[in-house]
Amino acid sequence: MSRGRAKGPTRLGDVLESVLEEHGLKDQVRRMEVLDLWPGIVGERVAAVTRARGVSEATLFVEVRTSAWLMELNMMKGEFLDRVNERLPETPLERIVFVLAETT
Repeated sequence: MSRGRAKGPTRLGDVLESVLEEHGLKDQVRRMEVLDLWPGIVGERVAAVTRARGVSEATLFVEVRTSAWLMELNMMKGEFLDRVNERLPETPLERIVFVLAETT
C-alpha cells in the first residue's frame, strides 16, 4: 500500500532545499555565503581590517576596526556591493552596512 512516497532514498540536500524553500529561507541561506567569501571579494588589505558579521534580509553587516577605515570603506560601498553581487547573482544583496567594531 503506497502513500504517495517516492521509491528509494531521497538525497538530504534535496530535502534540505525543499524545507528551506517551504519556509522562505532559501535565499537567506544563500546570501550567508558572503560571510565566507568576503576576504576574497575585498582583498587582503581590506580583509585585514574588516569582518563580515551577518546578513539580515538583503543587508550585509561588516565590522571595521577603526573609524578611519570606516569612513574610507563607506565611500567604497557601491564598489563592494557590486563585487559581492557578481559572486552571488542569484541572491543579490541590496546594501552593505559598515559598523565600528567594539573593542574589549
